[in-house]
Amino acid sequence: MKRSLRRALWAGAVVALTVAAVPVTSAFGAGSVTATFASAQDWGTGHEGRVTVANGSSASVSTWRIEFDLPSGTTISSFWDADVTSSGNHYVAVKKSWAGPLAPGASFSWGYNGTGPYKAPLNCTINGAACGGGTPPTTTKPPTTAPPTTAPPTTAPPTTPPPTTPPPTTPPPSGDKKVVGYFAEWGVYGRNYHVKNIATSGSAAKLTHILYAFGNTTGGRCTIGDSYADYDKAYTAADSVDGVADTWDQPLRGSFNQLRKLKKMYPHLKVIWSFGGWTWSGGFTQAAQNPAAFAESCYNLVEDPRWADVFDGIDVDWEYPNACGLSCDSSGPNAFKNVISALRAKFGSSALVTAAITADGSNGGKIDATDYAGAVGNLNWLMPMTYDYFGAFNAQGPTAPHSPLTSYTGIPQQGFNSDAAIQKLKSKGVPANKLLLGIGFYGRGWTGVTQTAPGGTATGAAPGTYEAGIEDYKVLKNTCPATGTIAGTAYAKCGSNWWSYDTPATIGGKMTYAKNQGLGGAFFWELSGDTGNGELIGAIKGGLG
Repeated sequence: MKRSLRRALWAGAVVALTVAAVPVTSAFGAGSVTATFASAQDWGTGHEGRVTVANGSSASVSTWRIEFDLPSGTTISSFWDADVTSSGNHYVAVKKSWAGPLAPGASFSWGYNGTGPYKAPLNCTINGAACGGGTPPTTTKPPTTAPPTTAPPTTAPPTTPPPTTPPPTTPPPSGDKKVVGYFAEWGVYGRNYHVKNIATSGSAAKLTHILYAFGNTTGGRCTIGDSYADYDKAYTAADSVDGVADTWDQPLRGSFNQLRKLKKMYPHLKVIWSFGGWTWSGGFTQAAQNPAAFAESCYNLVEDPRWADVFDGIDVDWEYPNACGLSCDSSGPNAFKNVISALRAKFGSSALVTAAITADGSNGGKIDATDYAGAVGNLNWLMPMTYDYFGAFNAQGPTAPHSPLTSYTGIPQQGFNSDAAIQKLKSKGVPANKLLLGIGFYGRGWTGVTQTAPGGTATGAAPGTYEAGIEDYKVLKNTCPATGTIAGTAYAKCGSNWWSYDTPATIGGKMTYAKNQGLGGAFFWELSGDTGNGELIGAIKGGLG
């Protein structure tokens, strides 16, 4: 499966939207206070709406209240930076208490995810006056005390630790579907992607969990991966999440401190420290010889007083137990289960303990090599890495999509597709709601290809920004737009280069699959591959609805 370094290679890419990115706007309000509705993105089965309230008067506006109806076929599934309630298709949005007064000439934006294509609202009023000016629409209004459509649960799910932070300033994503994204520690270098970008892209409001990748496993112990990036790099005010610069003598800097600030801004977010990965899985073999000592070292590192409040748990990315990755492991089929059991015993029931695992669904493949079902009782969820099935690590091809959802005629290897992995894990007794579907925010490609359809021959890896054969979605959407789909994912041939990747449209299809299968949500590698306005994560969040 994964033949290249998930550290550097994983500077991984993303796949993009095939729909036009030009916003569709619907402006309401000719009076002193106006509301403008816009489609930030629309992928057909869902959309992201953005509403801007502007104060055109000469006095501060202490509060605002927008009432509107949505046309048939469109509903709001989640929202942020405003309090939204509904009754039927009638919605009421009011200002958050933390937002403060709206000064003369100032504006404020809030957003929502909706089902179906974007449609402009009807019968809009703001502060009781018609949004379009003049007399308010004559419609029968339902009670204004309608319950929220996406109120967060009043009690935490059994697998989630009780909240220890103040009430959120941004509502948590609705429903129980998890949206989990990787943040790569080395992205702060050449990729110039920092924790602040998670907020400015709109991704923070859509995520439920961030996986910080990676910690090392040297000598069968959890160890720091990159101390400079993790907790030493000083951030300027411009690059900091909250606009406050680091000082030379503060006890914690780097991405850990930035994550702390992000969690204060978005208190619904949980952060999990992931250990291992393609490059750093070798130490798990020694860890399996003494799981209790390994768990002790991990607990001491994750719960270090300098950053204990940053992390909500630990993730194991062992590539691969009782099988071969960059190195081979022969610890036996119980090793993974034993390591997970020791981690749960040490971290306790309130911490998150998760694992990224192989997605090799072939007969006698890597899923069959270890007892994942035996470990799942001590895990909050499992993440089969349903990407990297095919790529230019086979330099001559055949060309094939690296993240097929299903099998197809001519697939180079049976069992190398997302559905095969999900069905095999379910058949072994892994509950569907503890499985997340993996999405790659990047493409894999070959060069020297003459055939447009999958299955062609190649001469090697296509050029990539950071590594040959791999490119971010945010690049590919412009340099090699998708022209075809196969097995639920997209591909394109540009000159002699052939690329496969997911787009917002194919992600929408994959999220429908995840819902139909009863999966717990989705995860993706990794945040920096997405566009600056978060096209792909928007498709995941909207698709999971």
